[in-house]
Amino acid sequence: MKNYLGKACIAVIVLVCSMFMVSGVGLATDTIKLGVAGAHSGDLASYGIPSVKAAELVVKDINARGGILGRQVVLLVEDDVCKPEVATNTATKLLSQGVDVVMGHICSGATKTALGIYKAENIICMSPSATNPPLTQSGDYPNFYRTIASDDAQARLEVDYALNVLKAKKIAVLHDKGDYGKGLAEFAKGFLEKDPRSTVVLYEGVTPGAVDYSAVVQKISRSEADAVIFGGYHPEASKIIMQMRKKRMDTAFISDDGVKDDTFIKVAGKYAEGVYATGPRDTSKNPLAIAATEAHKKAYGSDPGAFFLNAYAATQALLNAIEKAGSTDYQKVSQALKTEYVETPLGRIKFDDRGDAIGIGFSIYQVRDGVYVEVK
Repeated sequence: MKNYLGKACIAVIVLVCSMFMVSGVGLATDTIKLGVAGAHSGDLASYGIPSVKAAELVVKDINARGGILGRQVVLLVEDDVCKPEVATNTATKLLSQGVDVVMGHICSGATKTALGIYKAENIICMSPSATNPPLTQSGDYPNFYRTIASDDAQARLEVDYALNVLKAKKIAVLHDKGDYGKGLAEFAKGFLEKDPRSTVVLYEGVTPGAVDYSAVVQKISRSEADAVIFGGYHPEASKIIMQMRKKRMDTAFISDDGVKDDTFIKVAGKYAEGVYATGPRDTSKNPLAIAATEAHKKAYGSDPGAFFLNAYAATQALLNAIEKAGSTDYQKVSQALKTEYVETPLGRIKFDDRGDAIGIGFSIYQVRDGVYVEVK
């Protein structure tokens, strides 16, 4: 009798396990794991948190409609604080959890560090904000895609605006020594040096996180620059512009999408007025952008932050590619990203052979009455 009962119990266990396998209940393999990596804490969290919220909204909507390929999508959210040395652990942690694709990272330096780790495991990574050109142009990372234009396009726009609209002739070029900021500054410097109308009167890197930038502000003053082009992020830019304006320097200040963030305005306050920054083109009149923004307001009670729409589009693109591919297979999803269009808040997009989104670019914005306004 004991032997019979033992066999019966085993049979029941096997049957129950089989039912779980068929139904997909409780099995991680029956979900699609979307990693979301970026700065979710620290000084640059205002860039990363909007991406998490974008992914949450897209995934909630998709799961409500039955998921992808009959499978629910789950989010694996990991913080890299936008630091390369942390991004290594972030990527490793996502891989240990069986991630299928990654939306992120946010900062170019952190993205570059993580990409090699993902590449070794055939994991696709798509950033809404990492603009360093070599990430796609070097050919080193065939697993990388992005829903934002690269820094060479951004630097070209900044230089053209400085020369053609502001009529600046003497230009100081600054950067924060990072992959993103320095890379953009080098492109700007190169474009300026090839143009006979301009002179680069100062080219210098600043130390991120420094309390005082009076030394470089003094150099800008002595150079008699008509304009400053700064490559980097809002913590350094806000300090520099505040110190410039307190010294009553009216030199035009032009920066990048690392500064086109409401946090810059909040920190710099009245001194942010008049500052120029490049950023993703305004697609706020796109019906899908309107819907995404309204969904954010309803869910979180606030307007979305920087790169929200780019992250929304990236999440849609990744999940659409998996659906079109019929699996999470690396080669099949890669092919789908390059051949299958997807409707997003940024427009109808797909990706070129390098991984750059087709049809996405930058605009010039200026702080006017405490908000960034697209300059037509």
